[in-house]
Amino acid sequence: MTNTNLVVIDLGSNSVRMQISQIDDYGGYTVMGYFREYVRLSENMGKEMTLKEEPMNRTIQALKDFKTRYTQYDNVVVKAVATAAVRGAKNQAEFLKRVKDEVRLDLQVISGSTEAYLDYVGVVNTLPVRNGIIMDCGGASTELIWVQNGACKERVSIPIGSVVLSQNYNLADTISASDLYSAMNAAGQKISTVRWLGQVHNLPLIALGGSNRTIAKIHRREVTDDVDELPDIHGMHLPPHYIFNLVSKLIAMNKDERMKIPGLAKNRADVIIGGLIPISLVLRNLQISEVIFSNCGLRDGVLFEYLRKNSKE
Repeated sequence: MTNTNLVVIDLGSNSVRMQISQIDDYGGYTVMGYFREYVRLSENMGKEMTLKEEPMNRTIQALKDFKTRYTQYDNVVVKAVATAAVRGAKNQAEFLKRVKDEVRLDLQVISGSTEAYLDYVGVVNTLPVRNGIIMDCGGASTELIWVQNGACKERVSIPIGSVVLSQNYNLADTISASDLYSAMNAAGQKISTVRWLGQVHNLPLIALGGSNRTIAKIHRREVTDDVDELPDIHGMHLPPHYIFNLVSKLIAMNKDERMKIPGLAKNRADVIIGGLIPISLVLRNLQISEVIFSNCGLRDGVLFEYLRKNSKE
């Protein structure tokens, strides 16, 4: 038997990522490669919610580069999904047609609810979570999932994220009190529409998404300078007070100062504040016991769903 190479492409608002996993006949898998490009597809979408020419071109170029990589493998199955930026775009059809014509790739736009469910599948298959809240903060949406006794009890996607909040409320560089207040207010109003969050208390928060993972990346660089000795982010635990203190520090800095922080990707320095507002609000409002970081989410959810559907009974 020949092994299948499953290519999962995840086109978000800030970055596009690709994971190539080789699947054996027994349902086991080996990750062969992981690639990421910061394309910032949701740049300047504005209130009119249209994808702009420059970001679309950058994204299509990145997808072409990915295709060059994955076509070197045999027996390839490609699962390409697009999330919030494309989901909310007025010119979605035009962009999907360009991807199909120029890259020869079928992009599947998934709903917020599906994205949340795939996050859940990715997390529960890789971390020992029985009860908790999973939070995935992306560039244009934030997913929240309530896990109870290992099952997905509630899930929701809300249209707030790092790129959208940072651009709409002027949080890219030096932060003014009024801009920050407006952004936190807007995000808080969106989060407060999630009724079931009122029933959730004293649970761990499982944090994923580029902005949330940045917290763990900064922390591990504070622990050790030796890049070869860096602890794994997946499964790392941090207390909420560490996160509040870090966010306070980041808010007091300008973009250039944030760019110098070890562990914070330079191309995230202008969207990190918007990206950390959702987790700050959730930590403050639900007595969260601790924060556990996950490196797995949507892409892994797509992989595990594929394995489940294609396992030889």
